[in-house]
Amino acid sequence: MGILSFVGFTLIVAVVAWWSTRNTDENSSDGYFLGGRSLTGPVIAGSLLLTNLSTEQIVGMNGVSFRDGLPIMAYEVIAAIAMVFTAFILLPKYLKGGVATIPQFLETRYGKSTKTIVSLLFLLGYAISMLPTVLYSGALAINSMFDVPQMLGISDKAALWVTVWAIGIIGGIYAIFGGLKAVAVSDSINAIGLIIGGSLIPIFGLMYIGDGSVFKGLHTLTTALPEKFVIIGGPDSDVPFWTLFTGMIIVNFYYWGTNQAIIQRALGAKNLKEGQKGLLLAAFIKILGPFIVVLPGIIAFYIFNGDLANPDEAYPMLVKQVLPTAFIGFFAAVLFGAILSSFNSALNSSVTLFGLDFYKAFMNKEASERKTVKAGKIFGTLLGVFSMAIAPLLYGVEGGVFTYLQQLNGTHSVPILAIIIVGIFSKRVSAKAANISILFSAVTYLITLYIIKPNISFLHIMGILFVLTILMMFLISRFYPRDTDYNQEYTKQVDITNWEYLKPVGFAIVAMVVGLYVYLS
Repeated sequence: MGILSFVGFTLIVAVVAWWSTRNTDENSSDGYFLGGRSLTGPVIAGSLLLTNLSTEQIVGMNGVSFRDGLPIMAYEVIAAIAMVFTAFILLPKYLKGGVATIPQFLETRYGKSTKTIVSLLFLLGYAISMLPTVLYSGALAINSMFDVPQMLGISDKAALWVTVWAIGIIGGIYAIFGGLKAVAVSDSINAIGLIIGGSLIPIFGLMYIGDGSVFKGLHTLTTALPEKFVIIGGPDSDVPFWTLFTGMIIVNFYYWGTNQAIIQRALGAKNLKEGQKGLLLAAFIKILGPFIVVLPGIIAFYIFNGDLANPDEAYPMLVKQVLPTAFIGFFAAVLFGAILSSFNSALNSSVTLFGLDFYKAFMNKEASERKTVKAGKIFGTLLGVFSMAIAPLLYGVEGGVFTYLQQLNGTHSVPILAIIIVGIFSKRVSAKAANISILFSAVTYLITLYIIKPNISFLHIMGILFVLTILMMFLISRFYPRDTDYNQEYTKQVDITNWEYLKPVGFAIVAMVVGLYVYLS
């Protein structure tokens, strides 16, 4: 029954995605990479949420909350503020320039060398951290829910290899041959399923604890584990409180405002209004995120008495324990869609970056749009295979898969956010300053984190380095400024009139985040 509902729901999503994209010209750059610049607010919101809300998020964050409790919710709720900032400041600049990739924006602001360095950083980040992490956490969840090792009569690690490759091959076909619109449409359907299915897990979990009553279960949980519900993280927490004002801001502003895999959804908006609506709708839903990605980990801690060797297994073990059998197939299908979504999105963005920023720019400057898309697809296939080969090696990684991902991302998130923010607010900072600062930031971060290993949170290291990187850019530009002031031209590809309710909705979302922290403190 579970497997039948899993296969049925997955096929329905695939058919709807194919039907919706059958008339999109996939041989043009805009058609393949940006969905023909036709995406509306609800589609953008659904795609943003599901691209983000994948198994590395659900499995990984619940694994951290199993250990550490509520402070990890900062990754979810601070994201809402980052999306408001993107809607107000960054997206208008991107759409004004008509860019398809963040590196393209950087090329117009700084030059070709900066674009190339950043594209390379993005691709390395996807290859080494994002793609393998999505595959690993997804395979871990599917294996636990369906008892794949037992079904196939093989070890847990061997089953991980089988499931990783199965997910990778299916996801690769979606992303490489369907383009952004196929990814975005399937995302939107799965987003609804994931929000419904994801909400059922804590509800059934609380009912399990409370003998059929959600409120009794919540009372039992908060009474038995009060330390798990303290939102202010101490020095030994995964998210110490003061990191909210250092690295946490950087992580979220980078992820929601400059990460190609995420912002590409908003870059495909039919106009600025739709892009802003999509971002703010996603921001509002994001505030509710801890219910799905934090609370189940605490419930699992209570049910399993804190006794799990690998915290990353807390969520799938909870699903198997509390979800009625009839729901398991549907939820696994939705989770599978979420896995495909994040994998597809990163892979689709990698194809975009390689096709436009490397192949067209350096390898074949005269390439037709069809050839550019084809070269991107070949690269995407190779990248997908590489990710599938290293994903199973993450089994039992120290600190959990979510923390591993966030730590590694600091290599590129700090310098990329720094040069984009400075590029928007300064007219005189030069390409030489940006390039030197990027390399300084990436190398210094890796040396500090993995060789020096100071006794402070990696989020504080990111915050300190972000300030140093910006100072370095301004210092170098005093000696090597731009020849002329930078002035962005409006390409008129889409209408860039602000949404009329942008300010009241944006400020209301920020107030809700602050209120949530005050209430839970």
